[in-house]
Amino acid sequence: MLPTMKLPVPTVAAVVALCVASYLLAVWTHPAPPLPTASLVRPCNTRQPPEKEATAAAATRSSNATALDFSIRHGASDEDTAVAVAAPSRRVPACAASYSEHTPCEGQRWSLRHPRKRLAYRERHCPRRAEQRLSCLVPAPAGYRVPLRWPQSRDAAWYANAPHEELVAEKGVQNWIRRDGEVLRFPGGGTMFPHGAGRYVDDIAATGVPLGGGGGAVRTALDTGCGVASWGAHLLSRDVLTMSFAPKDTHEAQVLFALERGVPAMLGIMATKRLPYPARAFDMAHCSRCLIPWSKYNGLYMVEVDRVLRPGGYWVLSGPPVNWEKHFKGWKRTPEDLSSEQSAIEAIAKSLCWTKVQQRGDVSVWQKPINHVSCKASKTEPVTLGFCNASQDPDAGWYVNMEECITPLPEVSGPGEFAGGEVKRWPERLTAPPPRIAGGGLGSSMTAEVFSEDTELWRRRVDRYKSISSGLAERGRYRNLLDMNAGLGGFAAALIYDPVWVMNVVPTAAIANTNTLGVIYERGLIGTYQDWCEAMSTYPRTYDLIHADSLFTMYKDRCGKEDILLEMDRVLRPEGTVIFRDDVDVLVMVKNIADGMRWKSRIVDHEDGPMQREKILVSVKSYWTA
Repeated sequence: MLPTMKLPVPTVAAVVALCVASYLLAVWTHPAPPLPTASLVRPCNTRQPPEKEATAAAATRSSNATALDFSIRHGASDEDTAVAVAAPSRRVPACAASYSEHTPCEGQRWSLRHPRKRLAYRERHCPRRAEQRLSCLVPAPAGYRVPLRWPQSRDAAWYANAPHEELVAEKGVQNWIRRDGEVLRFPGGGTMFPHGAGRYVDDIAATGVPLGGGGGAVRTALDTGCGVASWGAHLLSRDVLTMSFAPKDTHEAQVLFALERGVPAMLGIMATKRLPYPARAFDMAHCSRCLIPWSKYNGLYMVEVDRVLRPGGYWVLSGPPVNWEKHFKGWKRTPEDLSSEQSAIEAIAKSLCWTKVQQRGDVSVWQKPINHVSCKASKTEPVTLGFCNASQDPDAGWYVNMEECITPLPEVSGPGEFAGGEVKRWPERLTAPPPRIAGGGLGSSMTAEVFSEDTELWRRRVDRYKSISSGLAERGRYRNLLDMNAGLGGFAAALIYDPVWVMNVVPTAAIANTNTLGVIYERGLIGTYQDWCEAMSTYPRTYDLIHADSLFTMYKDRCGKEDILLEMDRVLRPEGTVIFRDDVDVLVMVKNIADGMRWKSRIVDHEDGPMQREKILVSVKSYWTA
């Protein structure tokens, strides 16, 4: 036993005095977190609307989700601390009601300064000057309602959310869309499939394209010039996930209709720039009278489709000039003109080394080769379409000009090998190591083991999110989701059995290190490139939930936090949720701005406990309209 040490009485008194002083100082500088405000407390016999209950429940879901006070405890700089403890940086005003469908990078007056040739003026043209950018909150239209739940929303949407009748009058006879009082109905028709998209999909499957019954060979699809996206909507029942796009043009609000239906879609056009997707992304591409001039510009647009098609992928074409012998009078074009266009498309397809699978009625289908062994051997003489320079980045898709050359597929060891590696069939491909990782395409540090660990990590993280967000936890409450920094797509993969779809974004700021968008597509998911210093190519109120993992740390020295948050608010639906994951000091500053944007926010602990500097900020956008 150790001997007992006796201290002099004055020494003991001094120690006690120091302890008491330290305690009092701590109480003065670190006050206890405030009690819940009255807004979260209501009488037991008072029933709130379901959407209000969901918001309240999100704030009180469990003791683990208690809001945390981080105002001056984590070593922020003097400047950051001043921001953190202040009131909201500013109360952001609402924009005028006329901005309810504002799309900053499409259809604006500065776009008109760009060439009409090849419709360049309809591409993305974002505001460059500060005075051109809105610094206000884009309002929902008067009467806006929470969208119908999936799958009911596939066939109907609230008229108040997309108050347009131009397509009702123009395309009603083709069963695109019709109005039924307060509801817009989508019978599933299209210009080339007036009897419904379901029957049309059956016609495509009859040509030999393995849809559904093929064991998941076709999982990702691209619909160019999508209309109201009925083709993509009906493919979902066959486990085919479609990226649909169309421009903001005379077919007003077609993409807005698609998004209100809960179908993946974005604004876009084939003009002068590459599509914002990587090479070898889609198992199938489709055009149904999409008005894209396939035979012009030396086949430039077919060349771009070839770039984004996976080896062995399919291109489906219906409408002019397919089956022109039957339709030339209705199309008001001469047989000679249509026959010439058909021959030109056939010649371009042959130059791309595509094989024509079949023409069945109004539908023609071609298939891309699984590698370029035979194709390169056949191009020994000068040809119209040669292969692009090896220095070209095949995955580049952000403000990159299209080129009149074939994007070469990765080299193979034999004619029967899939270039770049063959993906597994759905759903196995979701969790199997993607070929770009298994083949070392993302570097030696990105291994199959790392991929599996990332998949499991996001399962745990999504479980945590569901414990702190009642909207995400409630099955069917949300449909359209956005992951602003998707990485390997783990967030979306963890939600695959929920009735949601996720737009996986790989920020341009992340591409310099590792471009993972190709991996996301190999998993059977969809996504796009995006610079978050600019607006997205989508309508306001596109998404029910937004996920932002370390986004503000990534963009710290690139653009302002408020600019990014205003864009998030624009694309977020009323009563939608944002889940931020970042360093606590960053989240305190983000919350400071969000508190002035009609959002209700709280910071909660990391799934691994309170000792982690990384925290989670959960924000819910208030319901309000113009």
